[in-house]
Amino acid sequence: MSDSPVYVLANLVIEDSERYREYEKGFFPLLKRHEGKLITFDDNSIDLEKGEISLSGRFVLFSFPSEEKAFQWYEDPEYRALSEHRHASTKTQFLRLIHGMPSRK
Repeated sequence: MSDSPVYVLANLVIEDSERYREYEKGFFPLLKRHEGKLITFDDNSIDLEKGEISLSGRFVLFSFPSEEKAFQWYEDPEYRALSEHRHASTKTQFLRLIHGMPSRK
């Protein structure tokens, strides 16, 4: 595993706002515990180019200092339990880990 930063990009269609708020309440403390940082989210993104698949809903972008930290967050039993709220309240289009550029020396 690399020590380069990694980013997680999610695309969700929220179907039950109340239940999704339960997920959000627990999400941020767990993200912080694993040294993750929310970069941004957007409910009104704009297609610059359209591909074969039309994406809509919320896009969320957050980062971790390393791939190891990202997997520790994702595999944390507390997060796995919390993610049931996300699964029940959204249609997850994707949840993808993206490797950042290695630091230059």
